[in-house]
Amino acid sequence: MSWWDEVVDATAAEFSDVGDVAQLTRIVVRLGLAALLGFVLGIEREQKGKSAGVRTHMLVAIGSALFILIPEQAGVEIDDMSRVIQGLVAGVGFLCAGTILKGVRDDDHVKGLTTAAGLWMTAAIGMACGLGREVSAIVSALLAFFVLAVIPRLVDVYEKNENKRSEAERDRP
Repeated sequence: MSWWDEVVDATAAEFSDVGDVAQLTRIVVRLGLAALLGFVLGIEREQKGKSAGVRTHMLVAIGSALFILIPEQAGVEIDDMSRVIQGLVAGVGFLCAGTILKGVRDDDHVKGLTTAAGLWMTAAIGMACGLGREVSAIVSALLAFFVLAVIPRLVDVYEKNENKRSEAERDRP
């Protein structure tokens, strides 16, 4: 066997982590769905001008899915997977903490809490994808999108109605 044959064999062995088409399909579906759901949440944040937008949410979702997928492929038992999940949650929490800013000039107003919570949720959705819990991931992403996109509008309507009531009460003789 020539040195070139050894190089080819070694290279082929390095890319042998996917045993069959079914396993490749699982990898593509799980990582692809994580990317798609991260995109959906990220596009909503980006449209509102938030610093953590499409790319950040997609990377958090894909990364979370991959951190779960790789140990699963390596045969890590589900009991041991809890340590992977704990580390992932803590690591993402650290990332999220960096998005929270406390103002000094404007009466100590805190900014970035929703962004941090959104990234944390995106990581959880990515973990669900990595574990092959696609329906849970999709339902969670839809709920998160509802919270980020619809709830602020409902709150605005409620606050406008409350302001109208307050004005009407002040105008009464």
